Amino acid sequence: MASTSRAQQSSPLHRGEYAPVKPGDLRGPCPAINALANHGYLPRDGRNVRASEILDGMNQYGLGRFLGAMFTHPIFLEQQQKDSQSTSSWWSLITNPFAYAFAPFGMREKGQKDSDGLSCLNLDQLALHNVIEHDVSMTRLDAAQGDNNTPQPDLIADLLASSSNGKTMTIDDFVGLCKRRYEKQKQDNPQLDFQGMQVQSACTEVALVLKVFGNGKEVPVDYVKALFQEGRIPRNEGWSKRKWWTLGLLELNVLASKIKGLLGPPGEGALPVVDAVH
Repeated sequence: MASTSRAQQSSPLHRGEYAPVKPGDLRGPCPAINALANHGYLPRDGRNVRASEILDGMNQYGLGRFLGAMFTHPIFLEQQQKDSQSTSSWWSLITNPFAYAFAPFGMREKGQKDSDGLSCLNLDQLALHNVIEHDVSMTRLDAAQGDNNTPQPDLIADLLASSSNGKTMTIDDFVGLCKRRYEKQKQDNPQLDFQGMQVQSACTEVALVLKVFGNGKEVPVDYVKALFQEGRIPRNEGWSKRKWWTLGLLELNVLASKIKGLLGPPGEGALPVVDAVH
């Protein structure tokens, strides 16, 4: 496979073997994607990553093909120009409805391809603000604070300390953390932008952690620590991907909707949740 040979060419490590990020390597704001690079499922330097490699990475986590494709293909569209709403948009709708519908999620620079002429991304491009990255991250600063990509040790410590029993993190633990982060960022970031699609993204991320690494209700703190603090798939701690069925869009959305419900309705400490799909 192309992804296997590329990983072998770029590193003497075996595909799947963990190595922490090195100076000069590129990473993004998503711990799960970063862990795939640290294990060699993506180029370890984080450069010229292909859609096929991201799709294979989604399989490593037990995501179904359709859900993996939904997370992957839109970000490989070219970035949407803010002044590009013209008659050409109508032509795009007719000729390529997928590209038209998912254009806001495109992260690739215009004409960005690798040496083989295939569309590619560098992992730090995933930090493009308000595409999939958003304010009130569990472990990153907001974009207006200057660095929305680098994991913050104090925020990771707060994440791990959010466990109510010190062993697992439950839905309520994650929801409580999200509410505290929101209140903190309202004070620290006058330009805070966290509503609608951003809230939905945050809820989906929590649902992914609970469904991929836990049982949908809780996840071991050791797994969370490996992923968020070390950028490592927690296999040494006993995790393995699903064996009998893959994670699908419906299953994920049901849990994300439950989490969004726990963040509202509006009131003291509630987030500004509105109906949106992201």
